[in-house]
Amino acid sequence: QVQLVESGGGLVQAGGSLRLSCAASGRTLTTYTMGWFRQAPGKEREFVARINWSVGTTYYSDSVKGRFTISRDKTKNTTFLQMNSLKAEDTAVYYCATGRPGGTYDYWGQGTQVTVSS
Repeated sequence: QVQLVESGGGLVQAGGSLRLSCAASGRTLTTYTMGWFRQAPGKEREFVARINWSVGTTYYSDSVKGRFTISRDKTKNTTFLQMNSLKAEDTAVYYCATGRPGGTYDYWGQGTQVTVSS
């Protein structure tokens, strides 16, 4: 079992920044990828970014590329999502998840709310 706890969400004005954290505990040794997803009210959950836990390669959705940066601290089993130039359409609950080879995600956090006011 892996436990994931997100933090860092909040209310910010458009153009502002937030940094989300995702702390992992439990059986984390087999972590392959860490991903961030988000779900806005009335919409399906969408992929935001992912990072290969071992080598640190990253991948972003087109909607956040150039504005968001995913990173990880292996010593603290923590993944970060630095969000800059936030827009109203970034408003959502943000979730982190552990990914498996092949692209599936198995463990999920409880989510953290990000609200961007225009």
